[in-house]
Amino acid sequence: MKRTTPTALLYRIDASEPKAHLFQVTLTIAQPADQQTVSLPVWIPGSYLVREFAKHLQKLEARQNGRRLAVQQLDKCRWQVASQAGQPLELRYEVYAFDNSVRTAWLDEQRGFFNGTSLCLRVHGQEEQPHHLALVAPEATTGPAWRAATALTPVKVNRRGFGLYQAANYDELVDHPVELGDFWQGEFQACGITHQWVVAGATASFDRERLLRDSQQICETVIRFWHPDIDQNPQAAPMQRYVFMLNAVDDSYGGLEHRASTALICGRRDLPRLGEARSSEGYTTLLGLISHEYFHTWNVKRLRPAELARYDYSQENYTELLWFFEGFTSYYDDLLLRRAGLLDDAAYLKLLNKTLNQVLQTPGREVQSVAQASHDAWVKYYRQDENTANATVSYYTKGSLVALALDLSLRQQGHHLDEAMRRVWQRCQGGPMSEADFASVLHELSGRSWGPELQAWVHSTRELPLQALLQHHGVAWHDDPAQLAQRLGLRVAEKNGSVQIKTVMRGGAAEKAGLAANDEWLGIEVGAQGWRLGKLDDVVFYAGQAKRVTALVARDQRLLRLPLTLPAANTSTTVRLAIAQADAVAAWLKAPPVAPPVANADADAAGTGTGDNANAKAQPVASARQPRQRPLKTGARLVKKASTPSK
Repeated sequence: MKRTTPTALLYRIDASEPKAHLFQVTLTIAQPADQQTVSLPVWIPGSYLVREFAKHLQKLEARQNGRRLAVQQLDKCRWQVASQAGQPLELRYEVYAFDNSVRTAWLDEQRGFFNGTSLCLRVHGQEEQPHHLALVAPEATTGPAWRAATALTPVKVNRRGFGLYQAANYDELVDHPVELGDFWQGEFQACGITHQWVVAGATASFDRERLLRDSQQICETVIRFWHPDIDQNPQAAPMQRYVFMLNAVDDSYGGLEHRASTALICGRRDLPRLGEARSSEGYTTLLGLISHEYFHTWNVKRLRPAELARYDYSQENYTELLWFFEGFTSYYDDLLLRRAGLLDDAAYLKLLNKTLNQVLQTPGREVQSVAQASHDAWVKYYRQDENTANATVSYYTKGSLVALALDLSLRQQGHHLDEAMRRVWQRCQGGPMSEADFASVLHELSGRSWGPELQAWVHSTRELPLQALLQHHGVAWHDDPAQLAQRLGLRVAEKNGSVQIKTVMRGGAAEKAGLAANDEWLGIEVGAQGWRLGKLDDVVFYAGQAKRVTALVARDQRLLRLPLTLPAANTSTTVRLAIAQADAVAAWLKAPPVAPPVANADADAAGTGTGDNANAKAQPVASARQPRQRPLKTGARLVKKASTPSK
């Protein structure tokens, strides 16, 4: 477990100022350069937005041989230290940590959490040197003594998790978040791999055993998806240990993947509850999030876009492949819940139905291809506004439907997408890949080119042929009358008797009437009568058989009267999926038979691979294969949504 390489870079993280929400960081560089440059990342891999983490760094000081050195800030995230080579350099600084998300850092008297991209300066020229992280236990916190949890490799750590950890390089260091506090923890084995749960903020009603049991089923299913030979080859999986970190709060949802862990956040009411056998909608959503982030251990953390083979932490890293890495992961997250036995066929179709309608009710799907949406994630997906639905499409939801279309199309030819995913993994050796790699695998698998489908489904705005494909696999497709909001072309928020317009859809009746985002829809006039609206459905109640009304809205404190033509009930529809042929649906949703592995020579012969990156290859697993079901161990203490993960 221990490495003998001398400590080239050591980060000392001290959480002793929780009331000020400040982490104290000391960075010691054993062999600095002359005029050493350091920087803090502007983004975190997996969340494609420049977030300017350096805005929270303060009081940066440098010393060498006991002498204070000048530090010059070069730009928004880089500093140059007036150091001399040959003598250790010490940098001290503070980081303000009060963002209770999975992306950055948090510190108060109840809990601490951080990603290395928020706290750990990058030492230019030494990114590939060994990095060490020393976690210092806070001297004073309210309540029980804190513990620390991370998937980093321990070197010398006490029973509470504080002490020295190591990483092979900077990329590895910042890809292991750290949880601090008096959290609950539990453990299970999946395919011989130790998995740890760390949960902060849960209530006494939290059913710990059920979370462990259900997570074990998910992890076993995902591991066997990627490595059907795991029983015969226990070293095939890419990690030796895995850590789930969950922050339970009043109301939030999201996750961020890492190479051997994931940071999750959910509402406390979404956790499984003692005495409740049925899964709530919130818990089902949480299980889908767990499945999604765990699938990412393979699909984006190792198998990843060639453009992201090496991260550039100083700026945006563009790729058109998020439809594959996020979209295909979104397809498999719920599908693998079904295969794990945590959903039945009807429940799975209900989730798919929701995704399908989300895409079909997004006008932006006719404006932007899913490949373009991937490239524009930095400026559009993570910066949504009132026009987002009209201008773009989600690479999560549309990408998942592309995966569905490919899977169902392949199945009509006697193949399936599972096999293609495993072949891509083998072809690229669990490393960087291009769209050409995926296209070549599809060709090898089926004996024909899939270029026309990829062009139409990924690089254009043409509709996906899902109705015919689903019907072929036993799913009935019904067009039901749409709800009033969809017929009007609106997305609204109803609260305390007020109707607030959030989005006006392109080409709809609301746009033609002149309604706008942020309007408060106060009422309607029907003939000589005026009526106050308490909810959107009141429009139909008060309008009766009238085809035209006057909408009374408040905009910037002005009262406006806007003529509105009410669309008929049959002018727009919503899709409803149902099981028509149970056997055909079951055949699609169950795990397909595993094809024999493809020899590496076959993949090399194709000639378009971008893999063979040693840093991205799967690492061997030290533990031996264990029986599938085992007793579940739980920790001793408990402390104090959207269907698309928010990162």
